[in-house]
Amino acid sequence: MTETPSVVGLVLAGGLARRMGGGAKALKHLAGRPLLAHVLARIAPQCQAMVLNANEDPESYEAFGYPVLPDVVTGFAGPLAGVLTGLEWLDRTHEADWLLTVPTDAPFLPLDLVQRLHSAAGDDTEAVVARSDGRTQPVVALWHRSLLQPLRVALIEQDIRKIDRFTAAHKTLHVDWPTAAGDPFVNINTPDELAAAETALSLCDESPDP
Repeated sequence: MTETPSVVGLVLAGGLARRMGGGAKALKHLAGRPLLAHVLARIAPQCQAMVLNANEDPESYEAFGYPVLPDVVTGFAGPLAGVLTGLEWLDRTHEADWLLTVPTDAPFLPLDLVQRLHSAAGDDTEAVVARSDGRTQPVVALWHRSLLQPLRVALIEQDIRKIDRFTAAHKTLHVDWPTAAGDPFVNINTPDELAAAETALSLCDESPDP
């Protein structure tokens, strides 16, 4: 059996979901269960521990059984705020070297995501970002714990909001995934995309049980 890498996982569920009609996107149902349940089923077995980043009422997420952390900075500062939240939690609670971040709206994430990202990292790597069809997937990434203070400075003092802008200033690697059978990082932002994902799930039997 392959040993689980020294990685803890964070699902980013702190967005406003305007294109989905508002509300908590993580709790929108796909094939009879919340989007978040699909993501957790694929990612949790790959990590040593999991935490959720959400700015709604934490009681809405109690059924999933993981800690819920709101952004450590106010004003819905974007996904980097979630990454900072996760790195601060990692620093307080775990000795793992890496934080994995994934979005709550990507129900087809690879079952080998952590292993492939972690295997690509070298001794001086600070971030490892997934890429598919030539497109960077900035919120699907490993973040080394040493990035905590640089990210705090970038986000709070320098007002940097773009993930790509932050990672460009650090030792970042990219790992490519094939898309011949479909993009594993496709995300769901609208009701039409949710319906398309429902159709895709009905045509395959890859979604793990919750």
